[in-house]
Amino acid sequence: MGIVTWIVFGLIAGIVAKFLMPGNDPGGLIITCLLGIGGAVVGGFIATQLGFGDISGFDIRSFGIAVGGALVLLFGFRLIKKA
Repeated sequence: MGIVTWIVFGLIAGIVAKFLMPGNDPGGLIITCLLGIGGAVVGGFIATQLGFGDISGFDIRSFGIAVGGALVLLFGFRLIKKA
């Protein structure tokens, strides 16, 4: 259930990240959702490696990790696209 949950979290996290970091992103909502999925997977992997444990369901801690990862990737994507 781990990777599937992070993908679902990623879709939602991408939308939340777009809401928290509004702007004119290249690619629009689709790229933002893909960055959300990537951010959620990366955030989940890092959180697991740091000892926060793996996820067993939908909870606020896991969602926060997914949104945090999505925000980091969205920020990095914006920096790369401006250069």
